[in-house]
Amino acid sequence: MFEGVLPALVTPFSNDGSIDKESFKNIVNFVEEGGVSGVVVCGTTGESATLSTGEHKELINLCIDCAKVPVIAGTGSNNTAEAVELTKHAADAGADGALIISPYYTKPNNEGLVAHFKKIAESTDIPIILYNVPSRTGQDMPLEVIVELSKVDNIVAVKEASGNLAKLSQILEETVDEDFEVLSGEDGLTFPILAMGGAGVISVVANIVPEMMVKMYDAVKEGDLETARRIHFEVSPLIRALFTETNPIPVKRAVELIGLSGGTMRLPLAPLSEENSVTLENALRKLGCIA
Repeated sequence: MFEGVLPALVTPFSNDGSIDKESFKNIVNFVEEGGVSGVVVCGTTGESATLSTGEHKELINLCIDCAKVPVIAGTGSNNTAEAVELTKHAADAGADGALIISPYYTKPNNEGLVAHFKKIAESTDIPIILYNVPSRTGQDMPLEVIVELSKVDNIVAVKEASGNLAKLSQILEETVDEDFEVLSGEDGLTFPILAMGGAGVISVVANIVPEMMVKMYDAVKEGDLETARRIHFEVSPLIRALFTETNPIPVKRAVELIGLSGGTMRLPLAPLSEENSVTLENALRKLGCIA
């Protein structure tokens, strides 16, 4: 169901700390014009950890109202009951899918991980994408857990951000008979993941250069690996610049530099350092994103 380039949208905040709705709509319109397949709202890049439950629901509603492409709502939590509540809200609001991170900080065992995701899946008919990001959660979701959960009817994909291509290859191998997709969760590995059979990418850099990521995706799907490889290396310096500090600090600065409004950061995140801002500006300039 979910394939192609899916930007993990930033959340613009006004100076008073509120969600800047008009700027958010402009960002959605920008990536849609770049040809993306869908958008992800309230993910890590959207500073979901700093949103209140009410703001979380408000932002999901806003995205569904303004987007012309499918909307995947980030509805994960380290609290199963809260994840169920947010996922039910997303389904009722009309989201096309839910992206659910594995429980951070609590670090459940395999039985707990399976029970957590099954409980959420049983609460709704909305398609669910698992999200494995050990750098954020402190826990790498085991292969056997992902394979077991792939058999649940409405768990349809995994966003893999472990950086382990061997593991990712084995996920593809062991879920080949299931209606289950693998999405890249790391922009720098999207090209090899697509080449192995990945369905797409939930992307940070697509907030800035959606057209380039779409062209790379299309080239792989058309079997033109030479073109895809060229685009991969062209965009790689920008990808590295977007991760010189904790995401979404650099990408919110990049959004500002290309003429949109990323707004302020919410504490405990602070603005990008001057040194890393120069690196980011150079990478954007090299791609012609800024003068």
